[in-house]
Amino acid sequence: MKNVSDTLDTHSPQIDTTDNPVFSGNIYIFAAFDIGFETDFKAIKQCKDIHTEHVHVSKFFKHYHLPLEIELPHPHENSHCISSKIHQFGAVSLTYKIPVTETLQDLRTTLVKLDEKYQRQSVNDAYSIYKKIKPFIVKPNFFQLKSTYTVIQININKNITGGELKEQYGHDIASLLRFETESLSDFQKEAIIDSSVGYFKKDLIIIDTQASFVYDPQYKELLDFFELGNIQQLELHYFDKLLDKQLATLYERKVQNLPLLSYMPFIGSRYFDPIGDLNKLKVDISVITERLESSIKLAGEAYFSEIYNLIIKQLDLRSWQKSIDKKLNIIKEIRYVYQNKVDANREDLISILIVTLIMIEVFLAMVK
Repeated sequence: MKNVSDTLDTHSPQIDTTDNPVFSGNIYIFAAFDIGFETDFKAIKQCKDIHTEHVHVSKFFKHYHLPLEIELPHPHENSHCISSKIHQFGAVSLTYKIPVTETLQDLRTTLVKLDEKYQRQSVNDAYSIYKKIKPFIVKPNFFQLKSTYTVIQININKNITGGELKEQYGHDIASLLRFETESLSDFQKEAIIDSSVGYFKKDLIIIDTQASFVYDPQYKELLDFFELGNIQQLELHYFDKLLDKQLATLYERKVQNLPLLSYMPFIGSRYFDPIGDLNKLKVDISVITERLESSIKLAGEAYFSEIYNLIIKQLDLRSWQKSIDKKLNIIKEIRYVYQNKVDANREDLISILIVTLIMIEVFLAMVK
């Protein structure tokens, strides 16, 4: 439940009485990069050249499997990077905070420029971290996938409610959330602002696929949700892409030639074990996705649960998870076919060995 005292405005007024008022607030840009299979936290903590510290999270997050906060190797005063983290499952996440003070109409152009700028800046910052921790990454690779999300946070003003803001500036907000400099159609605008929520009368939160608009004094508690959603999206994209590669290999019949020892009983599984390999992959996917999903605790917090569920819905995380499960089942069926063929060959080989031994025994008995 939100506190009533949190709704009191502590900022100076940002909205004029003119037709095109000036707003102030911040643009938060979350960027996440996949840089490898796994990160060795223990070795990183022992390295004297790398300064890390534990992440301070809100009350809605569990305090295990937390990432490490790491300093940018070459921080810049104008980078606006307020957080840089490394995650144990081989990812780097960055958070940028850029103050803005202008009309929503002008902000549309500014936002597009900021997005272009920090797309490049985030790659440079993430790479500087990657170079520093590369010796401690299992299967390092910069970068396989990248995921970004933007939050447009506007300071609360006592003279306008969230409903009035949505009614008067709905077109500007919709254009902002789609990174468009022109006004969208009424149909598109209604589809975008339809996913709006608010706890008190002054609150307004609109969550979209690439960005969210936040007009809420408690916005700082929500930032962790957006960051988590962006990282979840990154990891689901990674596993989906990994399974796509395996399916492509199977569809193109690019099956590797098996060594003769793979058909040998008892020891053949060391050389060819498709079901075992699949189970290892399923475990890796399950562990990481479960770790991300279970890191948040929202029991008894209906409002924040609603917001987090909207983030999951707009980022289409459920569909990505279903896609991964479906591809795993397809790969499982195909690999079972390969496994059955190998098992049949192993049985035939055992039968041949048994018959051969019997013939040798009979021959020796006849000779004797």
